[in-house]
Amino acid sequence: MKIAVVGATGMVGNIMLQVLQERNFEHHEILLVASKRSVGKKLNFAGRELSVIDLESAVAAKPDVALFSAGGDTSKEWAPKFAAQNCYVIDNSSAWRMDESVPLVVPEINANTIREGQYIIANPNCSTIQLVMVLKPLHHKYQVKRVVVSTYQSITGTGLKAVQQLENEQKGLKGAMAYPYPIHQNALPHCDSFEENGYTKEEWKLVRETHKILDPRIALTATSVRIPVKGGHSESVNIEFEKEFQLSDLKRLLSESEGLQLQDNPDVNQYPMPRYAEGRDEVFVGRIRRDLSQVNSLNLWIVADNLRKGAATNAVQILEKLLEKGLLNERAS
Repeated sequence: MKIAVVGATGMVGNIMLQVLQERNFEHHEILLVASKRSVGKKLNFAGRELSVIDLESAVAAKPDVALFSAGGDTSKEWAPKFAAQNCYVIDNSSAWRMDESVPLVVPEINANTIREGQYIIANPNCSTIQLVMVLKPLHHKYQVKRVVVSTYQSITGTGLKAVQQLENEQKGLKGAMAYPYPIHQNALPHCDSFEENGYTKEEWKLVRETHKILDPRIALTATSVRIPVKGGHSESVNIEFEKEFQLSDLKRLLSESEGLQLQDNPDVNQYPMPRYAEGRDEVFVGRIRRDLSQVNSLNLWIVADNLRKGAATNAVQILEKLLEKGLLNERAS
């Protein structure tokens, strides 16, 4: 099988290559794809030194699947060109997520939406993935009525420039700014650009994508904050249910759900933290307690590595689902 990684030199692209090795794709033919200025750059993959090629060359190579993490503009222009070659595109940008003809997939939740011949598949926003991973089993049993979520997002979600800004500020150095203000020892209630209604695009992604993946009847409101951490995104979530619940049953349900790990023992200070989620593929959930101000409601805390389950791992899991469904086997044989 021939797999193209578009945006291979970026943060998420680099993690995609790691995850492909970890999940036994190291023996397939890998095409490293990036912009023209990176063409010829050498990267190591599974002990092999590979050269970066440009998008035109990648399309001409007719890969079986392309993992995209190169920004919305690139995806809008190039994903259809790959798809025209009967190449499945798994896109990590926001370009295709709300397109009604494109499945928006978290494999543990809605892999059934993947269909033969739908050659563009969208990876949800990183914050959405970890949120719906927790909401899905709860919604199935208790019927989620309303969600209030505040996100505390890693600088890695912005990219290498943001990481460099934080590192410069920690050292007292001046440099390029990814944000309009310092991020070191700060918290910016500003993720992505503002819309006319006062919310940011990041906040509306949480609303729209949750509706598409889970249920458009769920009332959801969000506030997204950027904080000076690298390990992953955290979310404070208040959930109101239509049905009553027992806290012990609810915790058991979460502990038994695929892809989730319960970390919820305040007696020994056990709760999810981005420092310890980094490099992991699970979505961690804890600080689970009733909302004493509202019936059938609770508060909880969710943490996940935004570069892995929030992006690269989810994309590779979609690739695995394509194989399970037999959508790649015949073409690659």
